[in-house]
Amino acid sequence: MTKPHRLTVNQDWHPDSSGAATSSANRSLRGQDGRGNPPAKRRATPPAAGMARRPSRTEEVQQQIKQLILERGLTAGDPMPTELDLLDEINVSRNSLREALKALQAVGIVEIRHGFGMYVGTMSLVSLVDELTFHGLMSLQAGRNDLRHLVQIREVLECGLIQEVIRRDTGEADPDGDELTEVMARMEAEARAGGVTPETDKRFHELLYEPLGNPLVIQLLSAFWEVYHALHAELGEADETPVEIAARHRRVFDAVRAGDVAESVAALTEHFSGIRRRLDRPV
Repeated sequence: MTKPHRLTVNQDWHPDSSGAATSSANRSLRGQDGRGNPPAKRRATPPAAGMARRPSRTEEVQQQIKQLILERGLTAGDPMPTELDLLDEINVSRNSLREALKALQAVGIVEIRHGFGMYVGTMSLVSLVDELTFHGLMSLQAGRNDLRHLVQIREVLECGLIQEVIRRDTGEADPDGDELTEVMARMEAEARAGGVTPETDKRFHELLYEPLGNPLVIQLLSAFWEVYHALHAELGEADETPVEIAARHRRVFDAVRAGDVAESVAALTEHFSGIRRRLDRPV
């Protein structure tokens, strides 16, 4: 028995509405796949490793503003050109300029005083404090306590810095009339009255390292101090009494005044041991 002849259809050719043959290549050009559907969108190819990302327009304007500050020799607190002057000098749109200024203000390079103008910003770690405080709070809510990492860094810094303070001591300071002596006395008075104020505690540590003449050291340690005290209420009550806290500070004070490096480090370690115990409690 003879098998019926099977018609073979070329899948690459189909009649269109006018009866003309249309190739799959033509369908692709018309924005269709083999089933008449629009082609899938292609994913953007990420830049190859090692290729530098092109800066955005806002980033370019930021760099131009920073370059202008440097070229004019402006320093912290100096007035900057007005917005209209910057528009003319940098030749950008108002929106791009304002976005760039907001970004520079966020990192402390530019200070905008509404009603007064723009000024070169002063160095500040406010953004760092806010970020560390927020992430520290998140870690506490997640059952962790990342604050101990920050306190560890602070302890390492202070134990190293206190040695440098003693090495640089010329013995010219009046032990009975300088501000550190006054703050130590105030701390002990506050402790006897029931509690050492955060302001007194912070000032004590600032004055310890002021002889180094390094403002960044003071700012960095103050930033760590502010983060800890912003979160200390979440850690429960301290194990030490106010009198014991003041006594730990007195030991540090006496060691520095005596120029005893080993004792000053031991005193700071004892001081931080109370903080570590508080941080090691379950959150």
